Amino acid sequence: MPLVKLYFTPALLLLMLTCPQVSQSVPVMRKGPLTESCVVYAQMLLQNITETLTQNKLFSGIDCTNQRLELNLKTNTPSVCAPKESCLTNIEEDLRHYYKFLAAQPDPDSLLGPTVLFRLREIMKNCFTGPASEEAAAERESTYEERLSLCKVLKGFQVRSITINRAMSYMNSGEHTK
Repeated sequence: MPLVKLYFTPALLLLMLTCPQVSQSVPVMRKGPLTESCVVYAQMLLQNITETLTQNKLFSGIDCTNQRLELNLKTNTPSVCAPKESCLTNIEEDLRHYYKFLAAQPDPDSLLGPTVLFRLREIMKNCFTGPASEEAAAERESTYEERLSLCKVLKGFQVRSITINRAMSYMNSGEHTK
């Protein structure tokens, strides 16, 4: 990623810091303002991810608690999550990334579909531009490597979901507009 240097003249910097339309960002969601229900959807998603991580059947042969986590590094959610459009855009990209990954996982016992994937579809449909395209999960048993990858990615998603919850709760509180 190339390093970009930005140069500001003193007048431009003064304009940016004093003009309310420039210096104060308001959260903009593609389907309207951030609602209390979006915060609840995010909380339920985190709860479902946490509960799913304790499913021994999903991670057969793996002690998931001792595995490292894998984060989605294609977005900048933690670094750009000030209450502005770039935060919400990155949250939506994260949700789509994790949805695509999880929907493609073998889930013959339906441990992901009715919980984590359901909550992901719910938050994307009601708070963003809509759910990612449906991908059919394989009905076959998962391999050890697939279960290990799922464990690591879910742990990363749990951490990212905490960031998403904090950002959405803060934006919903209205504190950022004061």
